[in-house]
Amino acid sequence: MSIKVILTDIEGTTSAVSFVFDVLFPYAAKHLPDFVRNNAERADVAEQIAAVRRDSNELQADVERVVEILLSWIAEDRKATPLKALQGMVWEQGYQAGQLKGHVYPDAVEALKQWHQAGYQLFVYSSGSIQAQKLIFGCSEAGDLTPLFSGYFDTTSGPKREAQSYTNIQQAIGVEPQDILFLSDIVQELDAAQSAGLKTCGLAREGGELEGHVTVASFTAIEPEAF
Repeated sequence: MSIKVILTDIEGTTSAVSFVFDVLFPYAAKHLPDFVRNNAERADVAEQIAAVRRDSNELQADVERVVEILLSWIAEDRKATPLKALQGMVWEQGYQAGQLKGHVYPDAVEALKQWHQAGYQLFVYSSGSIQAQKLIFGCSEAGDLTPLFSGYFDTTSGPKREAQSYTNIQQAIGVEPQDILFLSDIVQELDAAQSAGLKTCGLAREGGELEGHVTVASFTAIEPEAF
């Protein structure tokens, strides 16, 4: 068995892109203002509020102004670290209250369980924060899937379209690059992983081809031992 590790993307791969854009983002936009107002004195929230002030060069901004800045960042889809951290806290409350359930495709659930049982190590690499990743899988419609995974990586390991990021992940996991199979729906991510020496498999759930990579329509068609 040459493949020892399966590294998977989330959006468009294990989970519907629409779940993030149509469910998670609107939920955060709706609940973020009151969450920030009500928890501004909490140490972890206060830390992110301070980061918003620094990042926006508005060091004197009061809490209401911070809320305005955060909402403008959401509207711009800005990948700001303090926004991601606060969104994660809001989502955590939503998941814990049972208002949110993580979407994971049934074929992905089945394959991940089979691969884990077969002895493959499973890891996640997504642009969403590690906290957000754990919530999607930990509070999924299929139950708690986190026991299947050995670890999580986000953009603190580097941008997803740069080969060095995959080298960083490969070194952190501690196996040879050719022992890792990376799954994604984005050809530039697959290209970057391939440049770092990883094996790749593209997910095209609506059909089509991710040029230069083995492409499948569902997890059911992925046979790690064939790579």
